[in-house]
Amino acid sequence: MKVLKSKMSKSKPLFVSDELPHYAHTIVHTYSTVVIPLRTGKRGRPRGPQRIVDTDLDYATVHKTRSKGHVVKVERFLVLGEQDRIVARLENSNSNTINTSFVERSNLTWRMMNAHLSRKSLCFSKSLQWLKAKFSVIVAVYNFVRPHSSLSSAKNPVTQAMAAKITEQPWSMDQLLGYPVCCQ
Repeated sequence: MKVLKSKMSKSKPLFVSDELPHYAHTIVHTYSTVVIPLRTGKRGRPRGPQRIVDTDLDYATVHKTRSKGHVVKVERFLVLGEQDRIVARLENSNSNTINTSFVERSNLTWRMMNAHLSRKSLCFSKSLQWLKAKFSVIVAVYNFVRPHSSLSSAKNPVTQAMAAKITEQPWSMDQLLGYPVCCQ
């Protein structure tokens, strides 16, 4: 058997999402190893390559049952990984249960900062390249320029980048836009 190297080799985070099937497909595609079976020399079509999912991948989904616009039931399902490992990860995190609140909060932030990502908006992007470029600037502003209310005090503004110890003070827009970036 020939094994192609997995794309990601670092420690993997705990992935949690709703049940949209695209998430599972993308996670499995990213965190797996492609195994190509050797040719047997026998007649017939050779077996195709297979994806072997990394054993340390943890992925869970949240299913919300709604009635008349209100959530009446929340179910959590383990898709990939081990229950004990997921429980241990949750004990060391900001959340003590499998939920999508952090992702939903960041999605709301991105939609509020970029009208192209809003639902039912008159804005649209003609080019994926420009949408990605605008989104990159917005993420940089969010992390380096804009102080975060739960990290800051009245006299001491703290950005996400400062909390991660990437920088020592909030950046101005001039500093952010003037920072040299390697383009591909």
